[in-house]
Amino acid sequence: MNGLEYILSLYNMQHIELAEILGIKKQNINMWIKGKQNIPKKYLPVLEEIFNIDSKYFVKELNEIEKLEIQKEKLKQDLKPVIKKHEQKFSIGEINDIIEKPIYDKEEINSIERSIEKAKLIDRFKNSIDLVDDMPNMDTYKLIVELMEKVPHEIVFHKTIEALAHYYKVIPEWVNSSTEQEDFEEEIFEVFSSNEY
Repeated sequence: MNGLEYILSLYNMQHIELAEILGIKKQNINMWIKGKQNIPKKYLPVLEEIFNIDSKYFVKELNEIEKLEIQKEKLKQDLKPVIKKHEQKFSIGEINDIIEKPIYDKEEINSIERSIEKAKLIDRFKNSIDLVDDMPNMDTYKLIVELMEKVPHEIVFHKTIEALAHYYKVIPEWVNSSTEQEDFEEEIFEVFSSNEY
């Protein structure tokens, strides 16, 4: 969906309203939304100021993650949340490091943050499957999905995934969920070594 169209819909603003604010004709807004005309650069800072949303979103087709990020910005404007605390967690992906994740006093913001994180994970998972057209390890992906559906909260599942992440150096050794995890990994790594993995 076109960014401007999505934002107008989210903010319940009619084309005519925006046209009046910008001092232009409604037809211009329609042309921008239909992609028949680019939004002139002089209006981008104005749109950014009106909606308090980065101008890059107005001029593109939005994916699901971008829609959620825009929703989050609108929620922040509506709810004026306050950061209650910061939670330290190891981030895998864009930044492989400890990050300070804000926890807000409004659950709606925390919820949309989780939705964004899930959408990004789904996108990465899909991209990893799409890397190779004839995926030789497709059964591995099927097993992972099956395990995620049937035993997502089982401690052995989590411990094994974390151990594999350490074994293949996806996460550094110093990022560990517990001393118990270290003991578990020592044992499982012995099994890997004795089987020449």
